[in-house]
Amino acid sequence: MRQIFLDTETTGLEVAEGHRVIEIGCVELVNRQPTGHDLHLYLNPERDIDAGAQAVHGITAEFLADKPVFADVAQQFLDFIQGADEVIIHNAPFDVGFLNHELQLVKQSGFASHVGQVVDSLALAKTRYPGKRNSLDALCERLEVNNTHRTLHGALLDARLLAEVYIRLTRGQEALIMDHAQEGAARSDAPQQDFSHVVLPVLTASDAERAAHEAMLAVIDKASNGKTLWKSMADADNADEA
Repeated sequence: MRQIFLDTETTGLEVAEGHRVIEIGCVELVNRQPTGHDLHLYLNPERDIDAGAQAVHGITAEFLADKPVFADVAQQFLDFIQGADEVIIHNAPFDVGFLNHELQLVKQSGFASHVGQVVDSLALAKTRYPGKRNSLDALCERLEVNNTHRTLHGALLDARLLAEVYIRLTRGQEALIMDHAQEGAARSDAPQQDFSHVVLPVLTASDAERAAHEAMLAVIDKASNGKTLWKSMADADNADEA
């Protein structure tokens, strides 16, 4: 299984407004192991970079002035991705839209036609963590991937972080695939563990923590005119004791 983790940086957010790709980063994994065979390209977009985009990635038009245009490296890029079983991209529609535009300009077929499958890791993360933030930074924090060196977006750096995030996001998935008969047998045949010798520690709140808790309850009670659930229960308990 050959997987490529891909990220781009662009001059702006909208292809329809003539924005272009200025950086491509690709990281190759084979059988979920990095090969060290990566691709990193800076591109001259032959246009200005929006201030908002530059604030995100820090790449300037001056830096890109002597870099090749996409047409000069298109074949190198296609040779690298060609035949990959999967290309994993975070928010794939954005990057694929830009890459399709670049490929169209050099009279090449669309990006997806060169690879086995495009996987959107953002869509996968939203399925796994519905209702939560699923940006690359948020996933790094949730899955304990060290991204402290990421002060600005960068295509190759983000592709490497995405590879680590994806491996953790999908690890152990195969072990969950079993039919119900196998699952039932596994439960009935499994030896029972004896935890009777385990003594669990009891942690009590400090005086300061209890005081802070009571103060917060008082604020909430005041805001709700004393109609909170715990207030009602306490009043009922006091009535019973009387």
